[in-house]
Amino acid sequence: MVKARSAPDMYLLGSTLLLLVIGVIMVYSASAVLAFREFGDAFYYLKRQALFAALGVIAMFFMMNTDYWIWKRYAKPALIVCFVLLVAVLIPGIGVVRGGARSWLGIGSFGIQPSEFMKMGMIIYLSKWLSEQKNPITAFTKGLLPPLALVGLAFGIIMLQPDLGTGAVLVGATLLIIYTAGARLQHLSYLGLIGVAGFIGLVIAAPYRLKRITAFLDPWQDPLGAGYQAIQSLYAIGPGGLVGLGLGMSRQKYSYLPEPQTDFIFSIIAEELGFIGGSCVLILFMVLVWRGMRTAITAPDTFGSLLATGIVGMIAVQVIINIGVVIGMFPVTGITLPLISAGGSSLTLMLTSIGILLNISRYSR
Repeated sequence: MVKARSAPDMYLLGSTLLLLVIGVIMVYSASAVLAFREFGDAFYYLKRQALFAALGVIAMFFMMNTDYWIWKRYAKPALIVCFVLLVAVLIPGIGVVRGGARSWLGIGSFGIQPSEFMKMGMIIYLSKWLSEQKNPITAFTKGLLPPLALVGLAFGIIMLQPDLGTGAVLVGATLLIIYTAGARLQHLSYLGLIGVAGFIGLVIAAPYRLKRITAFLDPWQDPLGAGYQAIQSLYAIGPGGLVGLGLGMSRQKYSYLPEPQTDFIFSIIAEELGFIGGSCVLILFMVLVWRGMRTAITAPDTFGSLLATGIVGMIAVQVIINIGVVIGMFPVTGITLPLISAGGSSLTLMLTSIGILLNISRYSR
């Protein structure tokens, strides 16, 4: 390997830290009322966010200074552990149900979501596999189908929880890796049609998903039921205008918008900081994705390039889905906004992933 640069990509690092600071501030602003009502402590979610953000920053800087190719060695055992955790979460008495999905492992308020670890585990393993495999990815049967089957298995287990949002991010990020590795667009297009048919089947199989689709198309058909979150989100964004109502001045966080500190935190940002504040957040994400893709393009080897592509893809897909839901472009999926939404292990894992990306940037050509 070539000698590491003296510093990582500072644009990538700077945009990450700025988004994290904005997230900590906005989590407090969005959650203070809810936290005081539920726990008698307006700083409850702020303290949790600050704790996990601090742990995540430590992990990010550690990974930034750890050679990324070491992950090749642990790719297979890490993926096996991720699969074991995914299966364990489905066992009654072990998995914890939150938000209608059995997708958590933990005790009390502390828990981890194995599907979050699976996203990163799959990205690392596919990057290693596709950078080393002997059969060309352009060969449909021996090259393309095996990695797709592995991704499909993980997606299927996640859907048993069920957690369509996380599954969609997993599929989106891994397909980007597979395409970058050289898969033929024609093959992916055919498989995409099959995926659409499968998605329709999943929607039909679960009535609550069908309600979300109909609520997405016309939320005012059921304003107090399936369309409630979408309507309240728009009610938050609309009054924000150009400059917003002011930091801490949101009205929708007063028990109108459910979980304003997680899935719909961008609604609170738009309400309090307006179009300008929301645009600044989007610009920071664009900088992060731009510098991440630049890192992928200039990585010194195929493994590093695919790994960087997968990490950036994971972030970008999650941002697109979350903000798409908030502004009414997509049905409600339960996906958080990276680095901004309140989170525990998911926030720490996201920062850890960015730390790996920063390390790859130190070897850019």
